[in-house]
Amino acid sequence: MSLVKTWYTTETAADKFGIKMATLMAWVEEGLVRAEKEGDKVLRVNIDDVRIEVETMVNRA
Repeated sequence: MSLVKTWYTTETAADKFGIKMATLMAWVEEGLVRAEKEGDKVLRVNIDDVRIEVETMVNRA
């Protein structure tokens, strides 16, 4: 069992890393970030996946 919170709401995850919601949603759509969904609505995202994508984005810049 993980002792660290790994699933965040989309708003909290975007705010935590200072990224646009559209960027986060694009990563979810591309399958780069795992998400918990209810129907078509994304409720939570895996923050470890978000962190990896942010690091990748920064390294490309």
